[in-house]
Amino acid sequence: MAIDISKIKTSREVEKTLQTLSPFEIKNELIHLAEESALKSTAITLNAGRGNPNWIATVPREAFFLFGQFALEECRNVMEEQGILAGIVQNKSGVASRFEAFLAKHKDSPAASLLEKTYHYGVDKHDFDGDAWIREWIEAVIGFNYPVPDRMLSQIEIIVHDYLVQEMCGTGNDKGKYDIFAVEGGTAAMCYIFDSLMQNHLTERGDKIALLTPTFTPYIEIPELDRYKFDVVYVEASGVGENGFHTWQYPNSELDKLKDPAVKVAFVVNPSNPPSSAMSIDTLNYIADIVKNHNPGLMIITDDVYGTFVNNFRSLMAIIPQNTITVYSFSKYFGCTGWRLGTIAVHQDNIFDKKIANLSPELKKELHDRYSSLTLEPEKIKFIDRLVADSRQVALNHTAGLSLPQQFQMMLFSAFCLLDTQDVYKTLTQSIIHKRLGLLWEGLEVPILEDPMRAGYYSEIDVMVAAKHFYGDDFANWLKTNFEPVDVLFRLAEKTAIVLLNGGGFAGPEWSIRVSLANLPTDSYLILGKNIRKILLEYVTSWENSKK
Repeated sequence: MAIDISKIKTSREVEKTLQTLSPFEIKNELIHLAEESALKSTAITLNAGRGNPNWIATVPREAFFLFGQFALEECRNVMEEQGILAGIVQNKSGVASRFEAFLAKHKDSPAASLLEKTYHYGVDKHDFDGDAWIREWIEAVIGFNYPVPDRMLSQIEIIVHDYLVQEMCGTGNDKGKYDIFAVEGGTAAMCYIFDSLMQNHLTERGDKIALLTPTFTPYIEIPELDRYKFDVVYVEASGVGENGFHTWQYPNSELDKLKDPAVKVAFVVNPSNPPSSAMSIDTLNYIADIVKNHNPGLMIITDDVYGTFVNNFRSLMAIIPQNTITVYSFSKYFGCTGWRLGTIAVHQDNIFDKKIANLSPELKKELHDRYSSLTLEPEKIKFIDRLVADSRQVALNHTAGLSLPQQFQMMLFSAFCLLDTQDVYKTLTQSIIHKRLGLLWEGLEVPILEDPMRAGYYSEIDVMVAAKHFYGDDFANWLKTNFEPVDVLFRLAEKTAIVLLNGGGFAGPEWSIRVSLANLPTDSYLILGKNIRKILLEYVTSWENSKK
């Protein structure tokens, strides 16, 4: 019998073609359709396809700009010509006392308070020399030098280290120290890690790797490139609850795929994207047991950008630090995607250095030659420092490193949270996304169960699971027969001016859709949920009519 669901502009054949693209490319077509829809109606375009948040952390930014004024004064004290040229601060003597006098002039400013507390945090907790500490700040905020050390400014690294341990490892972490490479966001971290693993023969073209899915799309697409052609094993978060809906946890039967010693690397996004669910402590411990007893050479890359949205979050960097490279981006938590702030953290005692030391003489000779321009003993270069060199094609290592103003802002974000002992900022950001999550599911008219592992930054809605749960297998089979999995996205764009992404593009269930809870006004999520429900009920009505 003919389907009577209202037709849309995008044909099934076009949908079938477009769904082979990255979800971020499909999004462009959806935006075009949504904007057309908005022009023809009173609807406004609601693009919940992007992950950048619509909030910013203000005080660390105020501190950046306020300290910049002091730093310029110090430069002018060295030399000033015609009001448009100043000198470079070289001597650090007495700068801390002048800084304290500067703060006294701004004592009622939240920015001054953060700067003062951050200064004393370094001096009191880490025994920094006050003058040297402020001199590093001046060098950073003004940006008149290349980054030295190139991996990260030494005192700023310690503050960022404390922040990462606090947020990624929880209380009572005594796993030792991590080396940190400040990079241009999580994007750069991914590129550098994939590249250096290959350059240092920790992976080879065609190697078997594991992807824990669903996952951020580039982790799916990069291994397919000709340079890598990795043999990918998918470890699926296929766990379901008593109600038949996804828990987005990994059953042991899936994690057992990591026991294969042929699996060289496991790529993890935790909390996941798009389900936005953190691994349970049982899962973390099970992976640790696999590494200990079955695959001790397994290298793990864990991307933990959403960890700050889960209380008491634990990263694999805290559970099996020797095997883990941790990627963290400041973009989502602090609303700073344009700043491009990220880190790569590697434990000082790690298998990456040990694997390089155990390479064949031929490969050691190759790497000796690759890094010979940097030191007389290139075989002693740590893997994380090879990452730095590789990021600049080795030859430009002397100008490597994240720009110093970026490092200074990163440090201020870190200090802001280290000093926020009551977690006021964390509570505020979490409350925003949890309220939006509640409104979305209220609009869908589906109760949402409490889950302490849920970050809530995204919500992944599996249309097929809902179809089976509420209407049975007959309806689910009818959907599969008559529509492409992305049809709901095009229908939403054309009829309601809403833009979402397809979960299948993240190696999730192909009938799932991803909603970002970060980037729209809070009240929009109730509207968004209602419109998703409206479109889904159109399928139900057509199916019921087809049976008459």
